[in-house]
Amino acid sequence: QVQLVESGGGLVQAGGSLRLSCAASGRTIITYLMGWFRQPPGKERDFVAAINWSGDNTYYAESVKGRFTISRDNAKNTVYLQMHSLKPEDTAVYYCAAVRFLSGSGSYRESYQYDYWGQGTQVTVSS
Repeated sequence: QVQLVESGGGLVQAGGSLRLSCAASGRTIITYLMGWFRQPPGKERDFVAAINWSGDNTYYAESVKGRFTISRDNAKNTVYLQMHSLKPEDTAVYYCAAVRFLSGSGSYRESYQYDYWGQGTQVTVSS
C-alpha cells in the first residue's frame, strides 16, 4: 500500500506561483508512475501532469504546458508540482496519484489507471 499526502495549496493572486508536494509513505514510489490531477468545483477530475519513475519523461495537459513543472525526488519519496503564472481557471482541488503499471492500452491521462490517491489540496487563484 502507498499512502499519499499532498501539501502546498493555498490562496494566490493571478500571476502568482505555488509549489505542491506529494509525500509518499508505505513503500518506495521509485517504480511508480506519478500523476497530478485536479477537480474544479462542480466539474470532473482532469489530468494535469505525470512523470515516469526516473523523471526522464514528463507529460502535461495542454492547459498547463509551459506554466507547470512536475518533478520527483525518489530519495525523499516525494513528487512536486511547480505552478507559475496561475490563472483563476486553475482553481481546483489538486490530487496526487500513483500507479505501477498502466493497464492494456491505457494512458497516464486516465484517472482510472491510478491505484493510489491522496486526499487533495485546495488551490484558489483570485483574479
